[in-house]
Amino acid sequence: MREADPEAIEEQKWKKPSNPAGVPVWSHDGIICVANELKGRLRLTFPKGASLADPRRLFNTRLDSKTVRAIDIPDGGSIDPVALKNLIRGAVALNGARKR
Repeated sequence: MREADPEAIEEQKWKKPSNPAGVPVWSHDGIICVANELKGRLRLTFPKGASLADPRRLFNTRLDSKTVRAIDIPDGGSIDPVALKNLIRGAVALNGARKR
């Protein structure tokens, strides 16, 4: 995340008794991405993902949503780091454009 956007802020949000640590959330002029540990996988959710270009087709879940897109990475799996950085940069640019 920091390689793609050095100004991104990481916070732990949505703490609750069943998840006292909360979930990591990265933001820059709005939320960029949320990480959730699920059984057997890590899910990276982009709240405005449907508006992002994804030529490498990293998004593999939440594809029916009109706004959200997510990437499920199985335990032990990997992801194209360049394509992920491009999605992050796109999300930051989208947040900045909506701020104006």
